[in-house]
Amino acid sequence: MANSFDVVVIGGGLVGASIAYGLAKTDPRTTVAVLDEGDIALRASRGNFALVWVQSKGVGMPEYAGWTVRGAGLWPAFAAQLKAETGLDVCLQQPGGFHLALSDTELERRANLLQRLHNQPRMQRYDYEIMDHSRVKAMMPEIGPEVVGASFCPLDGHVNSLRLFRALHTAMVGAGVRYLPNHPAESIAYEGGAFRITTPKGEIRAGKVVLAAGNGNARLGPMVGLDVPVRPQRGQVVVTERTQPFLPHPVVTIRQSDEGTVMLGDSVEEAVEPKVGLPIVSAIAERAVRMFPRIGGLNVVRTWAALRVMTKDGFPIYDQSLSCPGAFVATCHSGVTLAATHAFVVAPAIAAGRLPAEDFEVFSARRFHVSAAA
Repeated sequence: MANSFDVVVIGGGLVGASIAYGLAKTDPRTTVAVLDEGDIALRASRGNFALVWVQSKGVGMPEYAGWTVRGAGLWPAFAAQLKAETGLDVCLQQPGGFHLALSDTELERRANLLQRLHNQPRMQRYDYEIMDHSRVKAMMPEIGPEVVGASFCPLDGHVNSLRLFRALHTAMVGAGVRYLPNHPAESIAYEGGAFRITTPKGEIRAGKVVLAAGNGNARLGPMVGLDVPVRPQRGQVVVTERTQPFLPHPVVTIRQSDEGTVMLGDSVEEAVEPKVGLPIVSAIAERAVRMFPRIGGLNVVRTWAALRVMTKDGFPIYDQSLSCPGAFVATCHSGVTLAATHAFVVAPAIAAGRLPAEDFEVFSARRFHVSAAA
């Protein structure tokens, strides 16, 4: 049937595209389709900060720290593969990244957090360093005098995220994935061991279905027996004009792209609409200028807001349905950092029909239903 596939991925953002690409590469005989809202989608993929980031992730779930370290390690091969197949360079740079502190209290808080992270049982330890002002200045000469120090992790980096988005779509189509924009999933029914997905353009059938629709997974999950408690969280970004290179390392809230623009992002808001607010943008800019005075002389060329996909504890959900075998969900707020993992690890597991407990059990949404007594 023309509208029948072995696997249908719902969601064409970075998570969905990475998984669809990985599915097609795992077994070229598998027919894969991606159902997407199209350009009207409130994409986190178009609003993210483009970091491949390790440091400080995993407080409360040490396995996530290991998952992130693994993902960062897979990125060089992933970037090289995308370039070989599409001709598009996603400009991966992993020179190590900084989290700057503007007071002794901030630096102490940062050091305590990283120590607490690495003291967790089952924690996969990695190198990091707490630096004073002079040590940071030796590596980033243009920091301002208010920067008292920083944490530094050599595993951190960044990419050109819009080029990554394009490369993934180009690569997945080149691998045989059928991309269906303007096909938002309205409902999913499970009958006779297969799935029927209703869209405005007609019904799509699948042997397996992967929910990668970001915040939309909360609505779709129960249709296939999956609990996906996610919520939108707004972040705002400021972008300056192009300038000569002065940031040799990404900072968690400031990065200079390969094209010379400077991106600023330092906000977390519990909000459901991607609206830009002048007070937040002003606060982001003010803090950035204190960190790098040069930024104060640059023109702002655009700002935007986007919605993160957040779970109750901030960690990803990877799950498979017990009541509707063949239904899977993948949701996270680190679609860039984990893109290689989704293509090289998650997709092959879905292709095999099972998420191995040793990698995925800790990420199941069942963790939200463990009683306090347990």
